[in-house]
Amino acid sequence: METADNQEVIDYHRIEKAIRFIEENFQNQPSLKEIAEHVALSEFHFNRLFSKWAGTSPQRFMRFLTKEFAKEKLAESTNLLEATFESGLSSSSRLHDLFVIYEAMTPAEFKAKGAGLTIHYGIHETPFGECLIATTERGITDLRFLEGESKGLIIKELQQDFEKAILIFDNKLTKPFIEQIFYETTNTSAPISLLLRGTNFQIKVWEALLKIPFGQMVSYETIAKAIQKPNAQRAVGTAIGGNRLGYIIPCHRVLQKVGGIGGYRWGTTRKKAILGWEMAKL
Repeated sequence: METADNQEVIDYHRIEKAIRFIEENFQNQPSLKEIAEHVALSEFHFNRLFSKWAGTSPQRFMRFLTKEFAKEKLAESTNLLEATFESGLSSSSRLHDLFVIYEAMTPAEFKAKGAGLTIHYGIHETPFGECLIATTERGITDLRFLEGESKGLIIKELQQDFEKAILIFDNKLTKPFIEQIFYETTNTSAPISLLLRGTNFQIKVWEALLKIPFGQMVSYETIAKAIQKPNAQRAVGTAIGGNRLGYIIPCHRVLQKVGGIGGYRWGTTRKKAILGWEMAKL
């Protein structure tokens, strides 16, 4: 099993600590020196580490974290989902777009508790900390960041959801999925297959999330309108919170209409890190 001692995970935790410091002190506009000292690095090494991870400077990244920037992006995306629904694309750029196909478990399959399924799972480092990924021959069922959720708890939940399935730990089998999702290092053009389990309403919400282009942001209200349930914003938020496929189904791209960050199952700091990282890539 890969360990949390991996340099990539250590780097992410430093970046996460820096983002928290920026969030807490943004009104004072902390200097590069102040941020670097907070994570126990020299200015030179912190600037190099941050730029390597985010693809941009700490100062520019601070701009990505402001409410005003988020409000600007939400204003730009007024008709974003309508346009992508019409075109059938989830992004105008294939560079950072995940080509995803999916199917949902039927009620009978869900009731069968995974009978006949073999689930392989692995634990891997990503640009945003460790995650657990689980997959079947029909598609990926889970991708969950581990901080805040113990490995044991997630594995226990998997076993409860798929009580009659066979669970096998296999990092070698799951690693190519992680490389395709986060690093684009695979040469395959094959789409990522997902096996979704949820209510019809949840699946409609998750389908709408898959339409949000890389690096863009929309409001809960926009998602509610996209699934033709304009008064169901609270229910949309609950469905988004039930997403088990972090990053692949991009629930991190949904914000409050006023530009507030909104909730995130794996922590708002991680949500800001992902959004800033995506914006930097664009």
